[in-house]
Amino acid sequence: CIIRWGFPGIKRRVFLRFLMRDIQSIRIQVKEGLYPRRILYMEIRGQGVIPLTRTDEKFFTPREIEQKAAELAYFLRVPIEVF
Repeated sequence: CIIRWGFPGIKRRVFLRFLMRDIQSIRIQVKEGLYPRRILYMEIRGQGVIPLTRTDEKFFTPREIEQKAAELAYFLRVPIEVF
């Protein structure tokens, strides 16, 4: 299960529950340019993709995001996809 904080308000807490075997892959989205972004996602069967890092975090180097993805994929025993 994943618990995240959403937008401020009454229903701020986001609670996602799924089976470990439903996790299909760990995705890395890389956008280079003037404002580079590197976002880590988890793809779950039937629920789509869930961002694991904030979309506005700019301080991850390519090596750091790759290391985080590799550790998580190894632990979950799923492949890594890069987009």
